[in-house]
Amino acid sequence: MMIAGAASVTEQVCRSCGGSHIDTFLKLGTTPLADRLPVSVDDDQEEPTFPLNVAFCCDCSLVQITETVNPRILFADAYPYYSSFSQALLRHSRDNARDLIERRNLDANSFVVELASNDGYLLKNYVEAGIPVLGIDPAEGPAAAAEKIGVPTRLAFFSRELAEKLRQQEMRADVIHANNVLAHVADTNGFVAGIARLLKDDGVAVIEAPYVEPMIDHCEFDTIYHEHLCYFSVTALDKLFRRHGLYLNEVKHLSIHGGSLRLYVEMREHVGASVTNQIAHERARGIDAIDYYLDFSATVDKLKVELSTLLHRLKASGASIAAYGAAAKGATLINTVGIGRDLVDFVVDRNTHKQGKHMPGQKIPIRSTEALLEAQPDYVLVLAWNFLDEIMEQQAEYRARGGKFIVPVPNPRIV
Repeated sequence: MMIAGAASVTEQVCRSCGGSHIDTFLKLGTTPLADRLPVSVDDDQEEPTFPLNVAFCCDCSLVQITETVNPRILFADAYPYYSSFSQALLRHSRDNARDLIERRNLDANSFVVELASNDGYLLKNYVEAGIPVLGIDPAEGPAAAAEKIGVPTRLAFFSRELAEKLRQQEMRADVIHANNVLAHVADTNGFVAGIARLLKDDGVAVIEAPYVEPMIDHCEFDTIYHEHLCYFSVTALDKLFRRHGLYLNEVKHLSIHGGSLRLYVEMREHVGASVTNQIAHERARGIDAIDYYLDFSATVDKLKVELSTLLHRLKASGASIAAYGAAAKGATLINTVGIGRDLVDFVVDRNTHKQGKHMPGQKIPIRSTEALLEAQPDYVLVLAWNFLDEIMEQQAEYRARGGKFIVPVPNPRIV
């Protein structure tokens, strides 16, 4: 649990079940916060750094980092992530909302809540359909952006206490969305307990979270950073929800963010084959046991060496290199591999809130995407590889001029 006022705490027990049998299987060193983008390149300006170690709970199978950074440091201080800058994510969210409107027969008498609603990227689809909504998000900038487009937003961290207040105000939800937030919360059980209190008896919580299997199988180690406290299997999720009187009744696999799960969680138990089959699959592969994870550290080390070797070889040949995507995963990659300004001249990003700042740790400058055509570097290292197709389509002219992309995972390659 977070100590009030502390910058961080090292967890001694599992975030989910409270068990003490947690085994560390990956150590990425001490790294800066992935979404704290320095404005200055002043070398005397120290950035806060924290240990980044990953462990497996032998009691409930949850994969988790062992350091909890104060959420107010992570999310409430000039948080730069705005979901609406990704067209792929906007399409993904629109399709999700439309599917639920149809499946659940939602109308003006329904009520939809999103936890960590960011800039209104998802809820605006319900607003356009005349369905009442409420967004809950602790980051001032994205919350203000949501209000501007007509998405009512409460500036707060979601918790059981907030859920109780909303319940007392008769604001229980037919649908609760929680996309890429369950892995981010320091009080995992309090968050899930809040969902149980806020959800109507016949309602559904639709939760998206990164899936641990592709992270391990595809060496997506850069998705590990201090905001991402947990890396879920269906086995671990099923145990977590049941602890709070909720039931994981359906699961869908998504390709977004390198491999994610969409979870349909309800107050009533009617578990479908998609869940039972996935739990059986995880048992067969050994995802519910520590042995599955023991080789991950060596695989990560191999990738880091291969990527560093490739970049140094290209640079030594006289090639110029930039990078695309001032994403959190990019911060993990450049800081753990040691990719600095000696290798990468600049990073581009469409998010105007990141432009003019610098990547954490390595202080590589962040520019607008137009800089790629202005400078025409020989190679672009794709830090936001989870949106590779969108980036390559967007940068068709750069490619037509002979520019090439370097994709770092699962094996460094040039495309």
